[in-house]
Amino acid sequence: MKKFAALIIFSLIFLSIAFGQFLPVLSAPTDITTEPLNAVRAAANVHDLTAADVEAFLDGIVPLQLDREDIAGATVAVVKDGKPLFTKGYGYADVKQKQPVGAETLFRPGSVSKLFTWTAVMQLVEQGKLDLSKDVNEYLDFKIPAAFGQTISLKNILTHTAGFEDQLKDLFIADKRTPNLGNHLKTHIPKRIFAPGTTPAYSNYGAALAGYIVERVSRQPLNDYIQQNIFKPLGMTHSTFAQPLPPELAPLMSNGYVLASDEPKEFETVGAFPAGSLSSSAADMSKFMLAHLQDGRLGGAQILKPETTRLMHSRAFGLDPAANAMAYGFFEESRNGQRIIGHGGDTVYFHSDLHLLTDAGVGFFVSYNSAGRAETDPRLVFWDAFLDRYFPAPPSNSPTLDSAKKDANAVSGNYMMSRRSESLLKSLALLGEATVSANEDDTISVSLLGQVNDANGKPKRWREVAPMTFRDINGQDSLIFKPDPKGRMQLILPSPIMVFQRVGLWENSRILLPVAGLSLLTMLLTLPLGFVARLVRRHYRQPLKLTTLERRLRWAVRIVFALNLFFIVTLFGFLLFGLKHLELFSDSSNMWIWLIQSIGVLGAVGSIVVFYNAIYTWTSNRSQIWDKLQAMMSALACLGVLWLDFAGHLLSFNSNY
Repeated sequence: MKKFAALIIFSLIFLSIAFGQFLPVLSAPTDITTEPLNAVRAAANVHDLTAADVEAFLDGIVPLQLDREDIAGATVAVVKDGKPLFTKGYGYADVKQKQPVGAETLFRPGSVSKLFTWTAVMQLVEQGKLDLSKDVNEYLDFKIPAAFGQTISLKNILTHTAGFEDQLKDLFIADKRTPNLGNHLKTHIPKRIFAPGTTPAYSNYGAALAGYIVERVSRQPLNDYIQQNIFKPLGMTHSTFAQPLPPELAPLMSNGYVLASDEPKEFETVGAFPAGSLSSSAADMSKFMLAHLQDGRLGGAQILKPETTRLMHSRAFGLDPAANAMAYGFFEESRNGQRIIGHGGDTVYFHSDLHLLTDAGVGFFVSYNSAGRAETDPRLVFWDAFLDRYFPAPPSNSPTLDSAKKDANAVSGNYMMSRRSESLLKSLALLGEATVSANEDDTISVSLLGQVNDANGKPKRWREVAPMTFRDINGQDSLIFKPDPKGRMQLILPSPIMVFQRVGLWENSRILLPVAGLSLLTMLLTLPLGFVARLVRRHYRQPLKLTTLERRLRWAVRIVFALNLFFIVTLFGFLLFGLKHLELFSDSSNMWIWLIQSIGVLGAVGSIVVFYNAIYTWTSNRSQIWDKLQAMMSALACLGVLWLDFAGHLLSFNSNY
């Protein structure tokens, strides 16, 4: 059952639930003392960051990644000291035609697109046309409903603390025409599940809303605004938010693949396009990185004032001073003693990362045009190797605390991600819970997290190096445990886009999943075994002597079991198929989903008959003990499925999910 749960949640992650936006999980700020950089580099025999060395290094690592992971191609850009240092493509943009990836080949950076949307927002902020603290409804032609007695601001949106639930519907759409952004936002308003400014929960809807605000305030389509105010000043001639691609750029677009050995896929159309529709080249991304590394300036172009750029890069929201924080759109990272800001992005087929080492004046961008085998995350491996080669980590000798055993037991339990749906897809959040458990050596283990395994495939273990702070024993990643204002324990990840929150019995998948699995197995076995028992009785001429009511109850129980089995199997089959074909999650599927859920409602209501049968059997003098036990097991099986139905919100008929 846990393997089944892992399959679903990792399908959700790697097949881009809401662009699958899980940056490589980087370590939280640590207590490492900073040594002079030159001394560290000399002690580690570090390589100088030169174009020749980068090329030699990348020529060794990237082709091996492409071959190992069955990835068609990749594009890489490195900038340093105000100019491009290295830009190169690897592998193929079109495998069948043997068309190589070049520096001007277009890739789909997914949610890295948000950095352009956020930059557009900050341009309008510095012009006085937008206020980061005002209610966003002042800029809209529709209303975000009030919740928790508070409005949401642009700062909430830029820091992913607006409190929106996550959504999949119409994230990718089958219609290849330009999406209608205003209509999408008005018809897909998500439920607000957290008070604003309290809980990080990554939101594509929030980013799309920010893009729409840019459109309304500037009175231009977002693509036109970004073209005139970012792309054109920076000389980004091979970049666009347009869907479909303009005719002059379409020939430069790389194919997307699941595996390089598979057939190429069609161009992906993003419904919430300000959140992820960018098509761009590595050469163009170099220019964007350079502008952000130089206080908004590139050559004679100034896309942001220096003070606006520094504000955009500063910490804006964090759950703990020792944890990485959200900047104004950028994610704060820290590794090898460096403060890094960046963003990652995924479509179904393209997978990208952008990192800025602001103090060192270095930018790094990589994008792959295939999902690959997902045995490892090539971006994470690549980025770690790059940092270790050119920016090695200072030594750290933090001892394990004496409180490790007590605290390991205190934080044990099941945790649910804050980035989740509270409608139909709530079940995926249940299946994707992280289980924190204490080990005999006073470390902890965490299941079902992206960082659960080391590169060698062995489960990670974490030791306590500061109060309620656990660090990977073989790395730098840190997990911080801290109660929220209501006293519920939170697991703060190195990536600040979401948090895991400890759950109680009702939502605890370690109990719920086995109970639901046993319940479904009981129903599954009851149906054929009842038929077999009937054949056996007929063979030995031992018919059951049942009253009319008993016979009807017997058949009713089987019908209810069949309804429940059909509902669960069909619904989860639909969800699993949809995770590989995200365009399926659209209005065209509403009727099918509602039909499946209607069968679930019949099964849930029919449970009353099963409960009545159990009461009738136990109070009847005609029933034998085996009949009573079977009736009780049937009733318990229905309770188990009802628990899954309601805890997972499977019977929610909300058309937004």
